[in-house]
Amino acid sequence: MLGLMSETEYDPPERLQHLPSWLAGQMSRQAQRLVDEALAHEGARRQHFVVLTSLAEQGPASQAALGRRLWIDRSDLHAILNELESDGLVARVRDEADRRRNVVALTRAGRSALARLDKRMDAAQETLLAPLSARDRRELRRLLARVVQGA
Repeated sequence: MLGLMSETEYDPPERLQHLPSWLAGQMSRQAQRLVDEALAHEGARRQHFVVLTSLAEQGPASQAALGRRLWIDRSDLHAILNELESDGLVARVRDEADRRRNVVALTRAGRSALARLDKRMDAAQETLLAPLSARDRRELRRLLARVVQGA
């Protein structure tokens, strides 16, 4: 039913509003909306950004290794790579170490696209964290990392 309500009508009980899990969920929804909107300006989705970022930072990989690296289902990754390849952002090239398989590599166009996406992603993060001071932002990142690493 919540999907049918406007945000102005949403009035959760106060007890919920004090739960860290509820607050984290609300922040996550807001962050996802901002990121989705930012990436959509470039015709991209979050999974596109994740794959391009991985290839840029961690280097080329076989499709299977890339899927394991990013915890993306094989069929989902296949579709994502097809989209990125059709846009010229990645290429499947023969693996020099094992000529029987291909590796996925970032193209020059992929690097340019990722630079644009990074700027949009930075702007989304800035919007998300606008209510916080620079010190509070650093502290939030530190605390979030601690919670995530402890999970």
